[in-house]
This record gives sequence, structure tokens and C-alpha cells, in this order.
Amino acid sequence: MMDPWQYLSMWFEKGDHSSTTPFVTAHGKPFFEYVGNEPRLNHLFNEAMANDSRLSISVIIEHCKEIFEGLKSLVDIGGGTGTMAKSIADMFPQINCIVLDLPHVIEGCEGSKNLSYVGGDMFKFIPSADAILLKLILHDWSDEDCIKILKKCKQAIPSKENGGRVIIIDMVLMDQKGDHNAYETQLFFDMLMMVYSFGRERSQQEWAKLFFDSGFSDYKIIPILGLRSIIEIYP
Repeated sequence: MMDPWQYLSMWFEKGDHSSTTPFVTAHGKPFFEYVGNEPRLNHLFNEAMANDSRLSISVIIEHCKEIFEGLKSLVDIGGGTGTMAKSIADMFPQINCIVLDLPHVIEGCEGSKNLSYVGGDMFKFIPSADAILLKLILHDWSDEDCIKILKKCKQAIPSKENGGRVIIIDMVLMDQKGDHNAYETQLFFDMLMMVYSFGRERSQQEWAKLFFDSGFSDYKIIPILGLRSIIEIYP
């Protein structure tokens, strides 16, 4: 997994940044395709994401669980093995939770009364729901792909007046004048996205442009997850 960093200077020199990544140069295929063909790595990646979700949902439930109140349905896009969705389903039994992820990710996952799994591609289909959850998804993708995803999300939710929203958990790059160590860590994650995907970390202004270019009318940022924030966007 460290090999792609050895190709970083070559990637910079070639300047072909929109069609390949250092990871593709090192392994011949994109990160998620590579992980899908490596069972051990796939297991480790899913476990890492599950542990991160346990931490995130515990903070959210303690400090701002109102973002889920009033919802009857929610789709967790790229929700992995369902750790986040399970916690939401348990805490809010009135919410019907759906986990949408690639078939090899959700293989063997078992649902419950208000939790189900759907294998599929978020670029092609997103089940309809009151709310869509995107936890650490958009930073993996280019602006163009993010807009495609967000437009699909907008099609899947009701109007703002009827409670429709997209809940994003991701970094909002802080001002350079803020905490130096935190800012430096965020920049490292930005480099990580650059090496392993076509994605990036984004500032508030960059997020806002994505939302408005995707047809959303408003957004709210709640900075309660350390380096990351909760962002609610409304159609």
C-alpha cells in the first residue's frame, strides 16, 4: 500500500492528473477495484471504516442526534458492512435504513426489521428515502463525479419542505490561521486522496460550489467531529 507514494514525483512530472493516479501507476487499477480483488485487504479496509463509524456515530448521537429526528427512511451510501446504519436503526427504530454498497462489500451481511442491504453502484441508482448519508464518500471523488453523485442524491429525496436532506460527514478544510497541527493533518489527508484516488479535501467555499452546482439550495455545517464536520444540504 506504500508503493504509490514512490510514483508521486513521476505523476507530478507527467502532469496527467485527470486520467490517472499514483495508485493506478503502481498497481494498474483504481484503489477500490484493487481492494475488491484482495480479500484480506478488503476485510481490513471494511473493519477500519467500521471502527471509524463507531466513533463517529457515538459523537453524533451524543451531540446532534436531532439530524435524524423526524426521518422515516435513510440510505447510507457506501455504508460498508452497515456499522453506521445499524446504530441509527437501533437508536431510531422508526427509521427504515438501507445500506447501498458494492456487492462484494455487503456479501454475507444480514439485515433486521428496519435495516436492509442493497448491492449497487451509486452512480447508476440510489434508492428513494427521506435522507441520504454520505460518510467519507465525496472526498474520494473529483468535483465532476461528486456533482454526478449529488444530483443522483437530489433525485432520491423529497423537497426541503417535506424533510429531504443529504447528510455529509467529511472534512471542511480550516483556515491556515487556525490550529497549525490540525491544518497540517488535513493537508496530509488531502495528499492521501491525491495519491490513492481522484478526490481531495475541500474548503467551505469549494463545498458550497459543489452543492449549488448540483442543484441544492442551502447547506449547514456542524463542526463536531474533530477534523471532520457534519454538513446538511437541502434541495
